[in-house]
Amino acid sequence: MRIVIGEGSCGIAAGAEKVRKALQNAGVTENVTIAGCIGMCWLEPIVDIYDDDSLTRLVRVSESDAPAIAAFVSGGDKSLVEKLIVTDEDSEFLSKQTRIALRNCGVINPEIIGEYIEKCGYAALKKCLTELTPEEVIDVIKTSGLAGRGGAGFPTWFKWNAARQSAGDEKYLICNADEGDPGAFMDRAVIESDPHNLIEGMLIGAYAIGAKHAVVYVRAEYPLAIKRLKNAIAQAAEMGIIGENIFGSGFSCDFTIKAGAGAFVCGEETALIESLEGHRGMPRLKPPFPAQSGFWRKPSNINNVETFANVAWIISNGGEAFAAMGTEGSKGTKVFAVTGKVKRSGLVEIPMGKTLRDVIFNIGGGMKTDKPFKAVQMGGPSGGCIPASLIDTVIDYKALGATGAIMGSGGMVVMDESTCMVGMAKFFLDFTAKESCGKCIHCRIGTKRMLEILERITKGEGKEGDVELLEELCYSIKDGALCGLGQTAPNPVLTTIKYFRDEYEAHIKDKKCPAGECGALISYHIIPEKCRGCTLCAKNCPVKAIDGAVRTPHVIDAGKCIKCGKCHTVCRFGAVVKE
Repeated sequence: MRIVIGEGSCGIAAGAEKVRKALQNAGVTENVTIAGCIGMCWLEPIVDIYDDDSLTRLVRVSESDAPAIAAFVSGGDKSLVEKLIVTDEDSEFLSKQTRIALRNCGVINPEIIGEYIEKCGYAALKKCLTELTPEEVIDVIKTSGLAGRGGAGFPTWFKWNAARQSAGDEKYLICNADEGDPGAFMDRAVIESDPHNLIEGMLIGAYAIGAKHAVVYVRAEYPLAIKRLKNAIAQAAEMGIIGENIFGSGFSCDFTIKAGAGAFVCGEETALIESLEGHRGMPRLKPPFPAQSGFWRKPSNINNVETFANVAWIISNGGEAFAAMGTEGSKGTKVFAVTGKVKRSGLVEIPMGKTLRDVIFNIGGGMKTDKPFKAVQMGGPSGGCIPASLIDTVIDYKALGATGAIMGSGGMVVMDESTCMVGMAKFFLDFTAKESCGKCIHCRIGTKRMLEILERITKGEGKEGDVELLEELCYSIKDGALCGLGQTAPNPVLTTIKYFRDEYEAHIKDKKCPAGECGALISYHIIPEKCRGCTLCAKNCPVKAIDGAVRTPHVIDAGKCIKCGKCHTVCRFGAVVKE
C-alpha cells in the first residue's frame, strides 16, 4: 500500500502538510510520499491510497480525519473513510481530460528522480542524443505541429530551426517561466509537480539548436517551484544527465535558474532577456530577433514551460501522434487554469478542438452559484471576454482570435451575472497600466488615460462619448505600442464594449450598474412591508447606518451607508433590497 499526499502550492495552502504530519502522528509512517498538484484544486487537500492496482482518492481531508485514515490503511473497511472518498461526478474532472504536459503531475514525487525515470523519464532525451540528429529532432517537432503555449502560438520548430541555423558556437536555450497572468498557474504546477519533464524537454531543445547553456527564468513568487527545480537539476547533474558528455553522446549542457524581477512585461521575450542580463526589463526593438541576437547578443531560443513539457512525449510517441489531436491549425493539447465562478476550479488539459462549453460545463461542472453563466475571460490582461452567446466557440488559435480574445498562456476566468463587465475591463487595465515598463508613450500614457475613463464610468461620472473615446484609444495603442503587452492591453476593453456595450451605456446614461457590483452606483433600502424588526441588519451594520426599534420596520440612512452589503446578506426575510 502506498499513500500519496498532494503537496503542490494549492494543496499546501489548503493544509496538506498538516494532514501529512497528522497521519504520521496517527501511526501512518510507512510508504507515505508526496506528489504535486493533480489539478483538482477545489478538492484539496487530497490523499491518494494505492493498493495494488486500486486507487482510493480522499478529498478535502483535514487533520481530524487522520485516525480514520490510519484505521483504514491498517486493514479497516472503506466505511471508515466513506465521507472522504471523491464522488464519481468529481472524478469525471480527470477522466474527461487528455493529459500530456500534465501526465505525471500529482502522480509522481517531484523530489525523487527515480520516480520520473520509472515513467520512462529521460528516455526521449537518450533517443535524441543516440539515434537522431538535431535536424531530425526539429523535423519531429515540425511534424507534431507543436506551437508555443505561451500565448503567441508561433510554430516551435520554426524558432528552433532559426536558432539552429544562426551562426555562432555559443547559443542559449531559455525557458520563460515568468507566468504573470492573473488567474494562471499552469507553469507553476508543472515545475512543482514534474520538474524533470521540463528539464528533459529543455535538454532536447538545447540539443536541437546547438546550445550548451540552458536558463530557466522563473517568477520569484514561486518559491516551491524554484526549490523543486533546483533539486531536480542537482539530481540530474549527479546522474550525468546534465553537464558534460551526456549519455556519452558528446553533447554537453549546463542549467541556470534566474528568479524573475517581478514585472509582467518580462514575459515578453526581449524584456526577459534584458532582465536576465541584469538590466531593467524593457522590450527591445525587433528585428533582430532572439534567434539571431538574444541573450548576451548570442543566438537564443525562448519557449514557455508548457511548450517544453510536451517535447519528451512527442519524441517518445512520434510527431504524428501529437498532430492527430486537435484541429487543422492547432495541434495537440492545451492546459488551462480554470478559475472564477465555476464549480470545479483547477487545471484542465484537453485536445484542441473542444469547445468552451466542454471545459466550463462538461469538465468544470458549470456555475457554482445559482446565477447563469455570463462570460469567460481568456488570455489574461492580453485577452478578452467571450460572452455566453459564444459558449460553443472551438478552442483553437484561429477561432478564439475571431472572438477578439486570445488563447494566451491558458488562464480562463469564468464569470456569472453578478460580474460587472465594465469593472472587469477596469481590473485588467489597472493591471496593465501598473505593469507597463514605460518605454513607449502609447502604452505608458494610453493605458493610464483609458483607466481614468473606466474609473469615471464605474463611479457614475461617465459622459456621452466616453465609449467612443475608449475605442479610439484602444486602436491607437494597438497600432503604436512597442511590444505585446501594449499591443494587447486594449483587448479586455474592446471585447467588453463589443459584447456588453449595453452595460457601458447603463453606467453612463442611467447611472446604474446592471450587475450591482459598482459601489458608487448601487444603493440599499428596506421594504417596510417585509421588515420584521428583528434588528439583525442594524446589529451587523459596521457604520450604524440602520435605525429602528424592535418589531418595527427599519430604515437605512443613505448618507451613512458605505454599501458593504452586510445588511442584505444577513436579512432572512428579503426585506433589504440592493438596487
